[in-house]
Amino acid sequence: MSAEPLRRRADILETMNRTATKTTIRALAGTAMAGLLVLATACSGQSGASRKQGGDNTSGLSTVVFIGDSVAAQEAKPLAAAFKASGVRFRSLAADGGGNVVGPFSGKNWPQLAEQIREAKPSTVIYQLTTYDWGSEQAQQAAYTKLRDTVTDAGGTLDFVTPPPIKPDDFYRSHMADLERTPQVAEKVAAAAPDKARVLDSGTVWGKEYRRVRDGKPDRSTDGIHTCPQSAARFTNWLLSRLADQYPGFHPAPARDWANTGWATADRFEGC
Repeated sequence: MSAEPLRRRADILETMNRTATKTTIRALAGTAMAGLLVLATACSGQSGASRKQGGDNTSGLSTVVFIGDSVAAQEAKPLAAAFKASGVRFRSLAADGGGNVVGPFSGKNWPQLAEQIREAKPSTVIYQLTTYDWGSEQAQQAAYTKLRDTVTDAGGTLDFVTPPPIKPDDFYRSHMADLERTPQVAEKVAAAAPDKARVLDSGTVWGKEYRRVRDGKPDRSTDGIHTCPQSAARFTNWLLSRLADQYPGFHPAPARDWANTGWATADRFEGC
């Protein structure tokens, strides 16, 4: 994989058409959409089963801000559709490259990110630990504490979310010790202020290791890092369910209301 963040291609999945089979791209798109239809059916009785009619949420979950790297930027596509269907404001501050909280770009980008968090007036900030959260344990803990305190000062609570496992290439291999440590560091920061932060383990979404194919369909990108529509949708359904556990008044929309609303055609989903 190149060291550069995943580049967009306007020609990938541009015309997702399940019934067309004239080109390889359209065939792949049809497969992806079929998988999402299966997901919508399978999840129809799960996270959205208790949703109130009209998406009227009075749970305190009013504005969700999502932070992370290019993996999170992919997941933000179905998340935006799902939160809209659930009557919750959503803003993605996920950025290609990540490392804006701790890591190679944090010195330059953290001040702007902190200001964006304050401006959003979030009820909840979700930070998916990134593939650029490099640094010593002390540096990681200081950065995660700073993020927690910034969110608290903005009037919100912080959810750290563990990232999907990756298949590292030479670029990432030397940083794996740092990356494998981040969930434990986040746990320490959350444990120090349990009323302000918590850690959500997304392991049930991804499994313990990178898997290219799941249920016979592309689940993760060929680059070993990123997601495909199927796994991004599964992550969304899982996250909605976890938030419903935290906020009893939050009634997330069922998957059928957001899984097939067009986001899966985004050109971010390369290598699927």
